[in-house]
Amino acid sequence: MPRAEFRPCIDLHSGVVKQIVGGTLDDAGASLRTNFVSALPPREYARRYRSDDLRGGHVIMLGPGNEEAARDALAGWPGGLQVGGGINAGNAAQWLDAGADKLIVTSYVFADGELHRDRLEKLKQITGRDRLVLDLSCRRRDGDYWIVTDRWQRFTRCRIDAAMMDELAQDCAEFLIHAVDEEGKCAGIDRDLLALLAEVSPLPCVYAGGIRNFEDIAAIEEAGNGRIHYTIGSALDLFGGQLSYDKVVAHAKQHL
Repeated sequence: MPRAEFRPCIDLHSGVVKQIVGGTLDDAGASLRTNFVSALPPREYARRYRSDDLRGGHVIMLGPGNEEAARDALAGWPGGLQVGGGINAGNAAQWLDAGADKLIVTSYVFADGELHRDRLEKLKQITGRDRLVLDLSCRRRDGDYWIVTDRWQRFTRCRIDAAMMDELAQDCAEFLIHAVDEEGKCAGIDRDLLALLAEVSPLPCVYAGGIRNFEDIAAIEEAGNGRIHYTIGSALDLFGGQLSYDKVVAHAKQHL
């Protein structure tokens, strides 16, 4: 049976490693709630993940002004990390050359509330299917989950369902999905979203949002049957939380 993987993260905001409450990230910044601000450069986190052989982690640029910090992270583990945030057909090749293993894309493909297949095709021509990850981070509205863009503030007209997932699976290697309404709160996972992903996704997914303890990790492992991986941010002691990073790594290694 396949096993769920722990995927580490390096979230960048204003050029430094941070953990924020996802739903508070907007253009004005007036409502931003920050859980953690690191004094360490991004590459130190990348080097630690490299020493623990935690492949498939992601570097996310939360807004402009993070390009230098993202390159610093990638330099800490060339070929070991994915990168996302502002990726498009014009800069995709540069990020691959900078050492990204895969590129994570949302707003460029889901622009103006719609899926732009022409943009997706342009990206795939540059990255190949195996080096492209689609970020389907979502929020719940009227009982359904809708992909959100532009720092998770804008709802698209793209609903997460079997038809959408099947269509997108032809063009990427995996999905990264933040449960935005739970992101950064350390208040528990979105079990309904996990059940939906387990039912409709034809590709492996990486889930983020609300993980606070090993009970949440166990629930993800059970729901996903090894096909839903997970990332943890604010809850980890690495980022000022209560959950031991070393114990999470040991758990993940034990279950490989």
